Amino acid sequence: MDGELFPADGELFPRGRTEIAPGAVHVPDWLGPGLQRELLDACRAWARPPAGLRTVRTPGGGTMTARQVCLGLHWYPYGYARTAVDGDGAPVKPMPGRLAELGREAVAAAYGGADTGAPAEPAPYAYDIALINFYEGDSRMGMHRDAEEKSGAPVVSLSLGDTCVFRFGNTASRGRPYQDLRLRSGDLFVFGGPARLAYHGVPKVLPGTAPPWLGLTGRLNITLRVGGLGTAPD
Repeated sequence: MDGELFPADGELFPRGRTEIAPGAVHVPDWLGPGLQRELLDACRAWARPPAGLRTVRTPGGGTMTARQVCLGLHWYPYGYARTAVDGDGAPVKPMPGRLAELGREAVAAAYGGADTGAPAEPAPYAYDIALINFYEGDSRMGMHRDAEEKSGAPVVSLSLGDTCVFRFGNTASRGRPYQDLRLRSGDLFVFGGPARLAYHGVPKVLPGTAPPWLGLTGRLNITLRVGGLGTAPD
């Protein structure tokens, strides 16, 4: 805590690793300030054209309020392609090796050795897809499942910027039972195993809650996935 008696947010006790449901784990403050700044700079570069940040349009004619850029493979409702088929049509940017490595490290932190602080070996998953969602103050994400992948590897979610209310539900429906928790800048959330196909969403972003030193207005969510898709269609 850099010599401070209490965390900067005034909490008496630091937030600890929590298993929200079997296979779903929240690890607060997993990303340090330096890595958060590094990821923010990278996201800004990835968001530039070609195949940059775009508004996602749903099959029913609506639009998602969170904008998105993809790496490795391009996600669109509801599939994957090698090009930005619902954007400028350019080839998708490659999945960076460091981001794939970070995904493996995240799973190890969530599932192995995190309570004791003991080092854990990176998980043997080949993360090959990143979906980066940018939330402004009024953005949200409806309840949905990450079901377009053929791999059952855990989904890794990294948060930067403003705090959000994250709703994690069940595998049967978009309704209850679900749990709401707050994901802050630097937090890690991993869900796999029996929770891999659970419905989840972001009903609210809390504007102005990003750490001032980060220099970000809004929220970035970096979601890492293993596609298991082989060669995706154009």
